Amino acid sequence: MMPSRRAGSRTASPALKTSLKTALVVLSASFTLVLSALGLVSARVARLVVTPAARRADLKILALDTSAQTITVSRTPDTALPGRYGLFTVGTEQYVKIGTVLAEDEKTVTRKLLTHIGAHARLAPDAAFSGWYFDRPEQLHLPYVSELIGSAVGPCPAWLFPSPEPSDTWCIQVHGRGTTRAECLRAVPLFHAQGINTLVVSYRNDGEAPRSRTGTYALGATEWRDVDAAVGFARRRGAQRIILMGWSMGGAIALQLALTSAHRDRISGIILDSPVIDWRVVLNYQAAQLGLPRVVRDLAIETLSSEWGTVITRTGAPIPFDRLDVVSRADQLQHPVLILHSDDDGFVPSDASHDLASARPDLVEMNVFDTARHTKLWNYDPERWEKTIRSWVQTHAVTTPHEGEGS
Repeated sequence: MMPSRRAGSRTASPALKTSLKTALVVLSASFTLVLSALGLVSARVARLVVTPAARRADLKILALDTSAQTITVSRTPDTALPGRYGLFTVGTEQYVKIGTVLAEDEKTVTRKLLTHIGAHARLAPDAAFSGWYFDRPEQLHLPYVSELIGSAVGPCPAWLFPSPEPSDTWCIQVHGRGTTRAECLRAVPLFHAQGINTLVVSYRNDGEAPRSRTGTYALGATEWRDVDAAVGFARRRGAQRIILMGWSMGGAIALQLALTSAHRDRISGIILDSPVIDWRVVLNYQAAQLGLPRVVRDLAIETLSSEWGTVITRTGAPIPFDRLDVVSRADQLQHPVLILHSDDDGFVPSDASHDLASARPDLVEMNVFDTARHTKLWNYDPERWEKTIRSWVQTHAVTTPHEGEGS
């Protein structure tokens, strides 16, 4: 007689098999949906990184007192900062300058208006905070000429502020992502006072220069060519010593130019304000600030850096993150570099700046701020900012580069 099977070893019933199959199908579908959702989010993030950004409102105007010349706005990390700033506004004024914080609480900040607002002025509630302070070149009350720099994508507008006396030293300033050349105006008086010509340039897809074929940013990998054309322009006008100054993504552009340009023998130094030194550090930080999962961040960077991802990003070519990582290329640097960066930047973390300074202490000098936020170091402490740059320029950028290098 055959021994009976124990209950636990019996073959699964048809009903149980059906239930298991259904569960597996549901789990598989759910997993596919999760992967699809992650893929869609990653694709959107990747696309946003390379799409030229429009200015957006980031605060509310709550009260305007034209008799006292004060303005009350919603409190944000930026609006509570000490110093001088600007507001992009809608109404009878398109841009107003603001100064001292007069009063503040948990939700509001009242500041002194530095742009006179008439009694009949009307401003819409939505506004955008700005570190530019100056938004037009004529506000500097310095002579300037509008120029067009011929580049591969077409004529790129620039402002040339000639030095008070003839000089063969030029500073070429490069603005950051999502801004225009007006961002650089804060630095012009400093260089003018030192007898240095200043060329404030534009580059492809920034809203002023011509659009490239794809209309997307390459995060410095192609934009440097337009600035290189400006270097050629300066040399044809007699420049012997060229200082590159880059703000935020303009720092990444300046560094790519310094590492690649055929004109690099005429570069006497590089000044970087809140610079992007390694894009992967920046993108990981910004994604974490938005609360995006690590897998989304990694997939977005993979999308940007791969050939297959160009179908999604429409960049025409992968973003060369390794080439844009100047910390890993620190041994290739040839020019003295001054970095001004706040550890409280809030947008482009200062980690890579510290890493580059540590990797090349022989060439890289870093001046670390706190409290000040992204590209607002001049606004927060103009005396320290200007003194640092003035001293560095006098030390590093006063000799002809090819003489200093012994060639």
